[in-house]
Amino acid sequence: MTGADRQRGLTLIEVLVALAVLGLLIVALNGGVRAGLTLWQAQQRHAEGTAELDAAERVLRNLLTRIPTRPMGDAEAAGLGLTRFEGSAGGFAFVGALPTGFGATRLAHITLAARRRKFVVLWSPYRHEVPMGRPAAPAEAVLVRGIERLTFDYWGAPRPNDPPRWQAWWDALYPPQLIRIRVGFAEGDPRRWPDLLVAPLP
Repeated sequence: MTGADRQRGLTLIEVLVALAVLGLLIVALNGGVRAGLTLWQAQQRHAEGTAELDAAERVLRNLLTRIPTRPMGDAEAAGLGLTRFEGSAGGFAFVGALPTGFGATRLAHITLAARRRKFVVLWSPYRHEVPMGRPAAPAEAVLVRGIERLTFDYWGAPRPNDPPRWQAWWDALYPPQLIRIRVGFAEGDPRRWPDLLVAPLP
């Protein structure tokens, strides 16, 4: 075997070794990229979930702190029950100021409730006249997706002469002094919703 033959054999071995090392590097880089993408996606989901909760909290505070006591400005509206505040453990319905998106608001029948594992706002336009016929279905806007539980509690006097207390129901012509909203998520969901306390300002 000549020196040239030995040189060609050594070059072939070196090429094989280099290819093996290159293959290991590609595998390592691929695993690193996949791990990085997984971490980035998890961080993105967490950021989106946090942004959704922050936006929902701002919307709720905006709706519940701008409740007009008498939208029509007369006793007849109250007699018709148009300004009644109806709350249960699973939702709260009232007539309130709904932002239009153009820097103004409009009065609307608003209901906060859970629908199909979503925390939603249901609303329909408030009209001064008594509606004739079957009313149109309310519009729906999603505040938070993927919820397991939604609970409302109300602080106030159920009747004018009663002492205020926490209760799971509210039915009066005046809003409660405080509304507490609790949202629960499925086990393993990283999102957390601290109790939201809102004081309506009639």
